[in-house]
Amino acid sequence: MLLRTITLDRLKKRADFLRVTRERNSAGMPGLVLQAAPSGVASRAVGPAAAMIADQNAHSDQTEPAGGGDGARIGFTASRKVGNAVARNRAKRRLRALSMEVMTQHAMPGRDYVLIARQTTPTRDYNALRGDLERALKRLKLWR
Repeated sequence: MLLRTITLDRLKKRADFLRVTRERNSAGMPGLVLQAAPSGVASRAVGPAAAMIADQNAHSDQTEPAGGGDGARIGFTASRKVGNAVARNRAKRRLRALSMEVMTQHAMPGRDYVLIARQTTPTRDYNALRGDLERALKRLKLWR
């Protein structure tokens, strides 16, 4: 069966990372941690303005926001526990490469994902990291 690829946008705002973390939907693997949460304008906005924004978007003829539809958003993080700046950047580069291979083919669209590097991420075998990401998606029931 040929799966349609999804587009991946980036999570850039701290509030989006925190919202995904608050969802408490995560899978820890030896090489990485995957967190996931539903995306969408209504779920990102809070308070009385949220209903107004959702209502405006429902009656608007503009295209759907980047977080919904055929796409997903993904963010990458590596704390100082991973190592020095060189190790953290290497870990994030490896996670970005993995996400382009695995997430575009097998992740559920309409979700926000955060990939968190672990101490083993910079040195772990690439195929083992790929297996970790695939197992994490399956554990969260987000594999397609």
